[in-house]
Amino acid sequence: MASSLLYINGEFVAPTASATLDVIDPSTTEVIARVPDASPADVHRAVQAARAAFDDGPWKDATAQDRGRVLFELAGIVRARAAELAELETRNTGKPIVEAEFDIGDVATCFEYYGGLATKIHGDVIPVPDNAMSLALREPIGVAGQIIPWNYPLLMAAWKLAPAICAGCTTVLKPAEQTPLTVLALASSFADAGLPPGVVNIVTGAGGTGAAIVAHPDVDKIAFTGSAEVGRTIMRAAAATLKKISLELGGKSPNIFFADADFEVAVEGALFGVFFNQGEVCSAGSRILVQRSIYRTFLDAMVEKAKTITVGPPLHRDTKMGALVSREQFDRVRRYQEIGKQEAKLAMGGGRASGAALDRGYFVEPTIFYDVDNAARIAREEIFGPVACVIPFDDEADALRIANDTDYGLAAAVWTRDIFRAMRAVKSLRAGIVWVNHMQPTYVEAPWGGYKQSGIGRELGKWGVEEYLNVKQVYINLSEQPIGWY
Repeated sequence: MASSLLYINGEFVAPTASATLDVIDPSTTEVIARVPDASPADVHRAVQAARAAFDDGPWKDATAQDRGRVLFELAGIVRARAAELAELETRNTGKPIVEAEFDIGDVATCFEYYGGLATKIHGDVIPVPDNAMSLALREPIGVAGQIIPWNYPLLMAAWKLAPAICAGCTTVLKPAEQTPLTVLALASSFADAGLPPGVVNIVTGAGGTGAAIVAHPDVDKIAFTGSAEVGRTIMRAAAATLKKISLELGGKSPNIFFADADFEVAVEGALFGVFFNQGEVCSAGSRILVQRSIYRTFLDAMVEKAKTITVGPPLHRDTKMGALVSREQFDRVRRYQEIGKQEAKLAMGGGRASGAALDRGYFVEPTIFYDVDNAARIAREEIFGPVACVIPFDDEADALRIANDTDYGLAAAVWTRDIFRAMRAVKSLRAGIVWVNHMQPTYVEAPWGGYKQSGIGRELGKWGVEEYLNVKQVYINLSEQPIGWY
């Protein structure tokens, strides 16, 4: 069993206090590591290192080409260590190994994308009416505090680290207390990639550690992915020092199926949208809206196909659903399964997954409720597990009304062969991401973020790096004449 240290100023260092957190394998509930529960003093050390690296260190003078090379080196290291990192991710999260392998590949792609973007951050020359020149420069915002969720530990870290490095920022990153292992493992290669000390610092810990990062006066920006409840807390706390914030929060995404959709593909899309990664996905299509004329046939087909989903040990390559990440999350999903039995009709699942290989871990059955009222708790509250709510609708207007009747607005999908209907839906859906005839494809080149209570700001693409930049206006007087004020 490993016992990790904090990563501060380019070194693995001991924390100031002895408090630790157990890290488990959720498929067996065995403790596989212990990590420090970093104190405010530890956070202060990390922020000081990041501040010094930004203000005075070699990173201050690094060129865009230098930053790009570091990111490409990180990508190469991730690809070289992919098998090791994927297995560690699976052991720490409970997700299937095949999905973890895809995630690690996406980590490398993210670093590569921002490595290329580093030399394409441009300012502007602004025409002004006087004999003068006006420039708009884009400069790194400074020290970024980054708080990472547990569902895609290394990928979500890359989504934040890569644009920050690209922009020239320094960071203090806190992984989720449940899943800190892969980012700590990658930290051992930061120096090999050419990252100077202090540019990236990693502090492990629970909520108090994150709160200390948010409150620290020398942190210029906070990037957070997680629940809307915690996002609101961060927003309030960041107001004390007027930090720039970006928040990628929850969702209750509608997955809309019209009668003219390609039936077989649509059924698979409905299941994939809510059950992949055990439903532990912020954009999960957990509200499945089906046109009434195909409602029963579609529901029956979903159930039959869902019965073939293999719930099993995450390291088995045929496993489609692994374990939920923690006891807390397991209990949460189980509560919602019971709530759903009181609010709607149960088509399948609704309990703990059983079997000799599953009894020790946090496994639940893929669960489908139907005839769900959109006002029900299971239709309005983010469950973050493999629980689908199937809701009938009559026509296009009814579907869009139900889809938009939510506090969230992260993602939505619409399935139809009618391109005019599809584009009307795209225009009407109040969501930051809308898929047509698919659900969940995510590309580093495209913006990611939500409307309403699903967050503030965008990650990925050129939009992601803009979250780490300030804009500075520069005025240059080209006239030799006096101002003429007197």
